[in-house]
Amino acid sequence: MSRRYVTLDVFTDRALSGNPLAVVLEPEGLDGNQMQAIAREFNLSETVFVLPPSGEESRAKLRIFTINHELPFAGHPTVGAAVLLATLDKVTTSTDFVLEENVGPVPCHVTVKGERFGSATFAVPRLPEIVDPAPVSVEACAQALGLDVWDIGFDGYVPVVASAGVPFMCIPLASRSALARISPSAGRLIGTFGGSADSVYVFCRDEDGEGDFRARMFAANMGIDEDPATGSAAASLAAVLMAGEKPGDGFHAFDILQGVEMGRPSLVHLGLEVTGGALAGVTIGGSAIILSEGVIHI
Repeated sequence: MSRRYVTLDVFTDRALSGNPLAVVLEPEGLDGNQMQAIAREFNLSETVFVLPPSGEESRAKLRIFTINHELPFAGHPTVGAAVLLATLDKVTTSTDFVLEENVGPVPCHVTVKGERFGSATFAVPRLPEIVDPAPVSVEACAQALGLDVWDIGFDGYVPVVASAGVPFMCIPLASRSALARISPSAGRLIGTFGGSADSVYVFCRDEDGEGDFRARMFAANMGIDEDPATGSAAASLAAVLMAGEKPGDGFHAFDILQGVEMGRPSLVHLGLEVTGGALAGVTIGGSAIILSEGVIHI
């Protein structure tokens, strides 16, 4: 059977940058093992399969796979799939729809900016929270990342595990220099953080003012040496920023640059809605560009 697929670069407005994504259309009849094998064949950080929705109120159901396992939720597959579906629907301006993911329904707003280009913003279906405020010591974080102890932390931020459906070990770094000097090994990362979170998300303030923060993400347990852009990690970071930035009531926007050190610069838009001093909503947004199309014969 012939099944269409499309590849996109996500969290970027330029081809061959951002985070690559494969979207498999018409995957009916494939079981989870076959989807996992296809994701392994693409060998990207994530591959998404677009299935018919379970109800009329949704546009589609998504199943998202890394090369090793299925995820309940992920940011760049949501943004990329939303932009692709809007272009397939021949939207010329903007549209709103809901995507079903294993974590729950995900409302999306999509703006189409050309035949192969657009942007999407979605509401994170599960409010992020800090699930472990003191998972490992600063010394252990420094050793795992190949850094010095004084490279860890800034403005009162300390390493924590945060999650919006997928847990991340969030480690603050004192400078962009420290961010660039990271030299992790899979063994060190798994040995240090394997019991806390599958993925390590490091972040620092952007001293150059191109964004608000810079970040890198490593997921040795998932077979990802480094990810160019990670929307689910940015969603988890919202809980960390609530504690560290202490934003007042209203909407607060943060731009996060990631993937620069990999030569795949990406820009993730993170939005926090604060009500009564508490986090009431989180949005993730970014651009995506369609790169190629093909057919899988399975």
